[in-house]
Amino acid sequence: MDLAIWKVATAPNYPDGVRYRLAFVRRGAPVPAVLYDNHAPKGHHRHVEGFEQPYAFSDVTRLIADFMADVKQTTERRDA
Repeated sequence: MDLAIWKVATAPNYPDGVRYRLAFVRRGAPVPAVLYDNHAPKGHHRHVEGFEQPYAFSDVTRLIADFMADVKQTTERRDA
């Protein structure tokens, strides 16, 4: 698991003043099972098991909680 969150100056690409990349990669997998990031031009979005969708960012605490919830759901589905 790799979590990187930076406080950055607000700018058109980062209007919330935060840049992040949170990734959960299964051992031996070529791509993350869960990835949250906000690179330009997409802005806030997440990838879960190969599906990408917009992410409604509110704050860093919620970001981490949502990411961890997706990781938990993903690992529980695979272990079931």
